[in-house]
Amino acid sequence: MKITSVTVPIEQIQADALIIPIFETEKETRFSAGSLCDSGEVLGKPLELTILHNPAGMAATRVLLAGAGKRERFDAAEMRRLTGAAVRLLKSKSVKKIAIALEATSQGTEFAAAAVEGAILGNFEPDRHQTANDKKSVDEFIVGAAAFEGFAGSVERGRIIGEATNFARDMVNEPGNLMTPLRMAEVARTMAVEQGLACDVLDRDAMEKLGMGSLLGVAIGSAEPPCLIVLRYRPAEAKGKAHLGLVGKGVTFDTGGISIKPADSMEKMKYDMAGGAAMIGAMRAIAQLKPTVPVTAYVPCVENMPGSRAQRPGDIVKAMSGKTIEVINTDAEGRLILADAITYARSQGCTHLVDAATLTGAVVVALGHLRVGLFTNDESLKDRVLAAAGAEGERMWHMPLDDDYREYLKTPFADIANVGGRWGGAVTAAMFLKEFAEDTPWVHLDIAGTAWLDDTKPYLAKGPTGLPVRTLVRLALDWKD
Repeated sequence: MKITSVTVPIEQIQADALIIPIFETEKETRFSAGSLCDSGEVLGKPLELTILHNPAGMAATRVLLAGAGKRERFDAAEMRRLTGAAVRLLKSKSVKKIAIALEATSQGTEFAAAAVEGAILGNFEPDRHQTANDKKSVDEFIVGAAAFEGFAGSVERGRIIGEATNFARDMVNEPGNLMTPLRMAEVARTMAVEQGLACDVLDRDAMEKLGMGSLLGVAIGSAEPPCLIVLRYRPAEAKGKAHLGLVGKGVTFDTGGISIKPADSMEKMKYDMAGGAAMIGAMRAIAQLKPTVPVTAYVPCVENMPGSRAQRPGDIVKAMSGKTIEVINTDAEGRLILADAITYARSQGCTHLVDAATLTGAVVVALGHLRVGLFTNDESLKDRVLAAAGAEGERMWHMPLDDDYREYLKTPFADIANVGGRWGGAVTAAMFLKEFAEDTPWVHLDIAGTAWLDDTKPYLAKGPTGLPVRTLVRLALDWKD
């Protein structure tokens, strides 16, 4: 989708449809909608959408009055949803050229970027493998506003982040027979060449030499070879001594291994590499937006299968850190591959770590499908991540990580068990990872409930959400030592 910006009066914006946000209780608008507001046909409630054809005095063929809710509650996240919903409605009616008219406000740069992101995200469909020739898509999205400082730059930032998020969504949407660990590495390597990033891919032999027994133990049941993707961004002039490490779970398909999952909804387990895809997508945007902090992404990629050589419950493996792990449940495999990736990131000089993983069903029980569970060993880094998430509308909730939870992971047979029983499953999973982060400032994002939409939203298609690409990019862009 082509993205452009114009600085002309609202009446002169040429498009097949022009989106105009309308607020509740505000009858005076930039478009003559007073009679519609008076009649109660247009109330301005959130995501209320009303199409007007051939509006008098407008260059646009249609005007879409888009409900924005109460003005005092309207922020960039609401702008993103509003635009996504408007684009999805209009493209369902085969509208190809869509514009939005933005007001000049103090939040202009954030609103412009969010509008572009919303349009790009709303235009995404998970139908790549459908062979029908009647697919509908928007060709061009135009942002119209009075000229203000940073306008063009914010539109471009929105394009970069929106496209990076959809890049991650495309990866997650691929089925396990097509998005294998090596294919995931190929996608990352191609993107790195295009965006000017350094990329290394560690194979089984390299990981064996490094002692990554925890990661490799998960992979031995599959005929698909494992790998560890490393993507490096280095600014022209780094400010400070920080080195941000992004670690993402890349289980390209998760059967549960010997501790096999129920058949119901197992097809969705192609999304178990959503954390890794988010890291790759974030690096795509970071390469273009060029923050001043060095960033390296580490994505351990495996397939978790119940083959004849698969690890068994009760097996003991040795992680790269030297710690031994009793594998109580082979379906708790994400933490096993992340453990070695976190240790490797620390050995490579990362001073701060953020991992993202579809790690536990327990976090979905705790927070539903609305918030990411955030765990940390460092309050300062937690505050940075929460600030970035708040700015980008990716909702997160700080979860506990008290030392007492370590008791759940005790075993007489090894240094640590990979699960802690029925209670506090999301917390004990994070506590397991904390063991390998050690004293490095670290945040763990459990995205199991938020990386996938089971039902289509007005502003987003069913399937992968791309979360938390926007948070990670904002974190890097706003980084200050």
